[in-house]
Amino acid sequence: TERKLEKERGKTRERQNQREREREKQRKREAEREREAEREREADRERDREK
Repeated sequence: TERKLEKERGKTRERQNQREREREKQRKREAEREREAEREREADRERDREK
């Protein structure tokens, strides 16, 4: 039964790691979108200045 518990704990740890990786990916995507939006705003300001 000890081995069984070990296996369960391992599975749980795996799932937690999986969720952590997912959150990390999510954060990266969010940051990327932020930078993209910032570039867009910057470009808009440039165009406005040229008018």
